Amino acid sequence: MSRLARSGIAVEVPAGWEGSIDGGELRQLSSGSIEATRMHVSSFPLPVERGSFGSGATELMAADDILVVLFEYGPESAGTPLFASQGLPRRLSTDDFDRNALQHAIPGQTGLQHFFTERGRAFCLYVVLGSHIDRAELIPRVNDLLATVEIS
Repeated sequence: MSRLARSGIAVEVPAGWEGSIDGGELRQLSSGSIEATRMHVSSFPLPVERGSFGSGATELMAADDILVVLFEYGPESAGTPLFASQGLPRRLSTDDFDRNALQHAIPGQTGLQHFFTERGRAFCLYVVLGSHIDRAELIPRVNDLLATVEIS
């Protein structure tokens, strides 16, 4: 494992996985949203060029691959109704995943989007699994990773 830390976010990246934490400064996106920080951690090689929610990477995923994105929105979002849920979820289940939750639908893949506030910061946890059918085998690996995430 290797530890990544930046801008008050830390994670233990499992051996054989890749990860990055980018940002730290507020930036307006074309959608109008404000991005502060984003974390990408994957079980496969991450391309250098990829979107905030993993576009450019999800197209490279095999059935047993995982992509975890922690996307921080600007401070004006914290505590709003969309981000009313408190705290990063640490234990996901098969019922949390839906093929229709993907930013870019790719046959066979499944995803999760969960908006929340933690320590006064607004986030979206976005997870893509390479296989909806095999999600029960992949989710424990996601939960192991989420157990290591720290937000300060």
